Amino acid sequence: MVTFLFWVLLLVVLALGVCALGFAYMNYNQVMNIQIDDEHKKVAELSDIIHQGAMAFLNSEYKWLAPFVIVVGILLCAFLSVSSGLCFVFGAVCSALTGYFGMIVATRSNGRTTYMATKSMNDALGVAFRGGSVMGMIVVGVGLMGVVISYIVFRDANVITSFGLGASSIALFARVGGGIYTKAADVGADLVGKVEAGIPEDDPRNPATIADNVGDNVGDIAGMGADLFESYVNSIIAAMAVGTVAVSLSGEALGLMGVLYPLALSALGIFAAVFGALCVTGSLEESTDGKVGQMASKFFARFISGEGGKTDPAKALSMGTYITGIIEIVGALILSLILLQDWRIFFAVVSGVVAGVAIGVVTEYYTSADYKPVKKLAETTETGAATVILGGISLGMTSTVVPVILICAATLISYYFSGLYGVACAAVGMLSITGMSLSVDAYGPISDNAGGIAEMSELPESVRDITDKLDSVGNTTAAMGKGLAIGSAALTALSLFSAFAQSAKLTTIDLNNPHVMVGLFIGGMLPFLFSAQAISAVQEAAGKMVEEVRRQFREHPGIMDYSEKPDYKKCVSISTEASLHKMILPGLLALVAPVVVGFALDAAALGGMLGGAIVTGVMLAVYMSNAGGAWDNAKKYIESGVLGGKGSPNHKAAVVGDTVGDPFKDTAGPSLNILIKLMTVVALVIAPLIVK
Repeated sequence: MVTFLFWVLLLVVLALGVCALGFAYMNYNQVMNIQIDDEHKKVAELSDIIHQGAMAFLNSEYKWLAPFVIVVGILLCAFLSVSSGLCFVFGAVCSALTGYFGMIVATRSNGRTTYMATKSMNDALGVAFRGGSVMGMIVVGVGLMGVVISYIVFRDANVITSFGLGASSIALFARVGGGIYTKAADVGADLVGKVEAGIPEDDPRNPATIADNVGDNVGDIAGMGADLFESYVNSIIAAMAVGTVAVSLSGEALGLMGVLYPLALSALGIFAAVFGALCVTGSLEESTDGKVGQMASKFFARFISGEGGKTDPAKALSMGTYITGIIEIVGALILSLILLQDWRIFFAVVSGVVAGVAIGVVTEYYTSADYKPVKKLAETTETGAATVILGGISLGMTSTVVPVILICAATLISYYFSGLYGVACAAVGMLSITGMSLSVDAYGPISDNAGGIAEMSELPESVRDITDKLDSVGNTTAAMGKGLAIGSAALTALSLFSAFAQSAKLTTIDLNNPHVMVGLFIGGMLPFLFSAQAISAVQEAAGKMVEEVRRQFREHPGIMDYSEKPDYKKCVSISTEASLHKMILPGLLALVAPVVVGFALDAAALGGMLGGAIVTGVMLAVYMSNAGGAWDNAKKYIESGVLGGKGSPNHKAAVVGDTVGDPFKDTAGPSLNILIKLMTVVALVIAPLIVK
């Protein structure tokens, strides 16, 4: 009876994954049905250029990665099993598909968001959110379906860890490559355009603007999507692996229900995310003449209204997230009682959800210009760029304290209630609302691109005011998304580590063992080496970009008076070439290091290495992401008109701080999330080979 019920519920879970893709397709159609009129032809042209540049980069990146996927798949078939090799390739393909389709929709939504901004804030916000929701729903739909299909085919929770390995491998290369691409263009555009030439951001005279806008999609759509895709599937896989040996409240083995529960929890998250997204889009169905089109609008309008009764984008997006979280928490209690007859696991799940939301709130506090830390950082521009950089470093280091305490609290609470299985389910709980959180996160770069297109199209200031408002909210949602990614990375890595220890038959890791200490030090060093490689890659590529922009301004003075057009393609080429070449070494580091330590020493040393990498990796990720976000918003705070405003010495100092923060928050910082999970899942996959 239990086996029959398991397979029936597994098919229900699979059906909800299909529903997520159906919802994504519905939103995609709504976005694509918007036709940009001839009066705004320039908007459509710029959107097409950005789309073509982004897809060209993604196609090139996947061509580079295809041989890697094939080779690793063959090695897994030879040394582990054919099932492992096939699962790895399947995971890599699923990860690549989410980035590919998400990129298509995002780069088709940006120009339409600009166009709708000529009508109203509501219209523009609706398009940007729907475009972002396509990415969010594709990630959870493909992720859940991929895990379920892999389990149905191979019937082994341990074999499908290779699916997670495939997802993580693609994610790391996508995150590093995308981060290098976008920040090389961003730094070059800011330093030469804003500081040296004194022209506005996204000014069409700046040759690096197109590369910068393409990079927003490459890094923050494809990169972030791949990041959360691999977090999402690895949290589920780790919980399934631990669930096979977990015990219930009565002391009986959970068996199949222990495998099913994380899948059901994730399926519930899809339902919650769809409902939350519908609440947001329903509340935005107010037409430009002020008439309300749906009952949902009447009910939710009071919760999302800002000044003058107009829609507040931040409130609208937050409302959808809160509704999603509430449904997930209530549903988790019901699932815990029905599937496991164990109320304790519910508290483990809630600890993960609460910790994830709390980390996002803390991240917002340290990175938003609405709060004291960023305002104080902006004031350091009075004494120059050096004090801005020192202030950002200090802020980033301080910001690690509360997130680490929250991660520790979630770990202890979840372990107290349900042991290692509880820790694994806490990670699943934190990521169960990925459909909504990623929808909100992906909205950010779409809005950013919309603002750039508005500037380059020379649309009225009123349009730019709307896109700036949307972009400002997008910066906050992106910072909160990075906070969630870091917190989930820590819990997912811990649950994967538990699965590794179980597979490698490690009951304890003895710090008196010299092998363990060596592994610990090596692991602690790796995030620093990885970050150095990523930042160095941005520095080299940005240097080339700066020289190219300077050359064009120097050799073609007509650019400044619009009598000559800048060469955008050359700047796009610089970013593309740098990102593809420079992403290889950091990616291989994460894959090779666990294999070398595991085979050269032993499983205990590999356990020590993972412990060291998780600790320093999480600290560095929080520090760099928050410092970079604070530098960015301190600059925007000054651009709003305070402390001298745009073009002032304070603004120039803030721009320097922002350029230092760019590779922190968009290249090295977020990539560390994937690094620690990828190394842990590699260890989990090779564990059977190193057990002595």
